[in-house]
Amino acid sequence: MSKVFILVASVLVGAVVFVLVRAAMLPTDFRVSRSTVIKAPREKVFAFINDMKSFNRWNPFAKMDPSTKTLYRGSASGPSAAFDWEGTGKAGKGSLEIVEASAPATVTMKLDILKPMEGHNKVVFALQPIGDATEVSWTMTGPYPYLNRIFGAVFNMDKIIGGTFESGLADLKRIAEQ
Repeated sequence: MSKVFILVASVLVGAVVFVLVRAAMLPTDFRVSRSTVIKAPREKVFAFINDMKSFNRWNPFAKMDPSTKTLYRGSASGPSAAFDWEGTGKAGKGSLEIVEASAPATVTMKLDILKPMEGHNKVVFALQPIGDATEVSWTMTGPYPYLNRIFGAVFNMDKIIGGTFESGLADLKRIAEQ
């Protein structure tokens, strides 16, 4: 019985050490990016990103938790347009603010997540014309603290966050192409 216990304990300790070492080897900053092509002019697509209420019509994170309460502040669109959110489920608590907008090419946002895991990230939407369509790229970058990297050593964060970006871009495409 004690040999089995020692074997199981050794395997568990080895797995923990492996995860901790792997986490230490991950980069200290992260980047997640996804793109799609939308059959609509840049100006139309830009308006759905640069206006916070329009943004939340397709923002997959806003739809994540039905208990989420959203408070808009600042101007309706462009720099200083912002909203704070708080939910009791997956959504957590945080704020998103447009810090720079260059119509109709880019919108840069500051994302501050307070719960469930604190994070302070930069979000950039870049819009490139492709004939009568627009390629939209959604990129998020930020610091990747060691505790988050431990989680990332086990779960592929690019796939998790990127999948949510893909869902949002599909909704943006559906709305903008109407």
